[in-house]
Amino acid sequence: MQTESFEIVRSDAGWIVSHNGADGMPYATKEAAFEAAVAAASGAVRAGSDVSIVVQGARAKDRALSGDWNALS
Repeated sequence: MQTESFEIVRSDAGWIVSHNGADGMPYATKEAAFEAAVAAASGAVRAGSDVSIVVQGARAKDRALSGDWNALS
């Protein structure tokens, strides 16, 4: 069975979804990138593939999903 790997990582342009090592388009928020990864992963699951989604942890200055870490403190 084929394994499809999706990784959400921070870049200079925002957040990107790397699919099997190939970087995709940038997204403004981590939440938007995650939603795009889940949509793509859903198609891979329907096709019978194993799926792995990894989300890079947030740093203090990063936006958490669509909110702001500083607003949480």
